[in-house]
Amino acid sequence: MRMTGNGAAGLIRRDRGGSALLAVLGLMVVLAPILNLVVPESSALHLSGYTVTLLGKYMCYAILAIAVDLVWGYCGILSLGHAAFFTLGGYAIGMYLMREIGTRGVYGDPVLPDFMVFLNWKELPWFWHGFNHFGYALLMMLVAPGVLALVFGWLAFRSRVTGVYLSIITQALTYALLLAFFRNDMGFGGNNGFTDFKDVLGFDLDAASTRMVLFVLTALVLGGSYLLCRFIVTSRAGRVVAAVRDAENRARFIGYKVENYKLWIFVFSAMLAGLAGALYVPQVGIINPSEFQPANSIEVVIWVAIGGRGTLYGAVIGALLVNYAKTYFTGALPSAWLYALGALFVLVTLFLPRGIVGLVNQVRHRAAA
Repeated sequence: MRMTGNGAAGLIRRDRGGSALLAVLGLMVVLAPILNLVVPESSALHLSGYTVTLLGKYMCYAILAIAVDLVWGYCGILSLGHAAFFTLGGYAIGMYLMREIGTRGVYGDPVLPDFMVFLNWKELPWFWHGFNHFGYALLMMLVAPGVLALVFGWLAFRSRVTGVYLSIITQALTYALLLAFFRNDMGFGGNNGFTDFKDVLGFDLDAASTRMVLFVLTALVLGGSYLLCRFIVTSRAGRVVAAVRDAENRARFIGYKVENYKLWIFVFSAMLAGLAGALYVPQVGIINPSEFQPANSIEVVIWVAIGGRGTLYGAVIGALLVNYAKTYFTGALPSAWLYALGALFVLVTLFLPRGIVGLVNQVRHRAAA
């Protein structure tokens, strides 16, 4: 899957929606630091720290939505368990951030995190070793969700589990992890999880400059994730994956190793979700087992469906719009938000099967005709 410079440029030019997305991200990378760090707070143009954090969280969700759209929209695998991969990536970076606290914790233990001291742990568990190094944490935020997806996918795809049965199993996987991580003896903080982070690589997480670096990094990762996924789905391997989605038995009959294609796209998607979780945790400041909730995975599917399944940039649009609406309505109408989200999903499924992007394209074609 080799791509030349002209090929990459041509790919972007042919993708109008993706080009617009990348342009907006580039504008945010340039303007956000100026509006937040340079423009005074008294100015109407000032971008508050709260807004920076909120937008950063939305972009993490957008990366997760791209990961789900890759396996669902292009491979036909409706995963209801991607919250598990997202959360594992978050726990990986959270373990590093907890080790970074050191003697500044409530109990002042240089090795054991506060929750371990509180629970009378005498020594650091073996799986926590190495997380005092940032590089190791970066590796594990990809390896942990990747290995889980590899084992799960290898078993499921070789057994030819498909359709609703696969969706149910992925949801069961997430629920099992939820129950496991709630246990205090697992060594992951129980129901409280990890919080009270101090710094990352020696930089104060509460500092405006650190939060802006995380914001810019998230925007760059979102743009890079989109480009990489776009390259995958337009490559020869991507066309085979689409063929597996549309006619799996026929693709198998003509000689393609269907299970291998499904497995590698599933593992890559899981690692991308883990990366999103790792960017999410230092910006939000907490990670706990509630992120494993199956409802979270279902909500990601709703984002993708509303934005436009099988478009990638539609998944980003859906993630941003739904989460903005969620932020607004949970404050204005907290008791009605879940009903509104469910009704929105039903209406989109019935009347907008291709989502917002599909509606826009339909209007554009009619106008051109």
